[in-house]
Amino acid sequence: MAAVVYALDQVSKFLVVEFLEHEEPLTVVPGALVLTVIRNAGAAFSIGTGMTIVFTVIALAVVVAIVRTARKLHSLPWAITLGLLLGGALGNLTDRIFRSPAPFQGHVVDFIQVFPVTRFPVFNLADSGIVCGGVLAVFLAWRGHQIDGTRQTDEPVEGREHTHAEGETDTQAGEPAGERADG
Repeated sequence: MAAVVYALDQVSKFLVVEFLEHEEPLTVVPGALVLTVIRNAGAAFSIGTGMTIVFTVIALAVVVAIVRTARKLHSLPWAITLGLLLGGALGNLTDRIFRSPAPFQGHVVDFIQVFPVTRFPVFNLADSGIVCGGVLAVFLAWRGHQIDGTRQTDEPVEGREHTHAEGETDTQAGEPAGERADG
């Protein structure tokens, strides 16, 4: 998932810089979707435009955290979530490291403007991956899905069936599988 998001982000940025930068905005769907190239030195909504290096360091930390967390990953929904987040973070981090005006101070290429009349911020596919991954992470956490593939529930431990790594099932809470009094 991370590779797909990253590739789509980088290819789309290459194409819009190559063909749309220094051109008039391209209306794709009147009143709903316009492609307009801007360079964003700040974070979302162009906040903190003078702190590009700080955002680069934060993005690096996020990438490291996701990669470290992925070692414990045994859940397809969380794999998709972390892939979206990692691909998006890497996409914007690549801009921060390699684009002008300077290494590690580059401006992110944004180009997607939805509902231009509402003044909604211009964004890119990496931003979309980050937002979708964030929403999915909140949903998974709310539903009790854990990164290790388990699911936290509200039901009490007593009487709940436990599944162990070896695939054994233990219906008596508090006793390891194979060590029950009944054999």
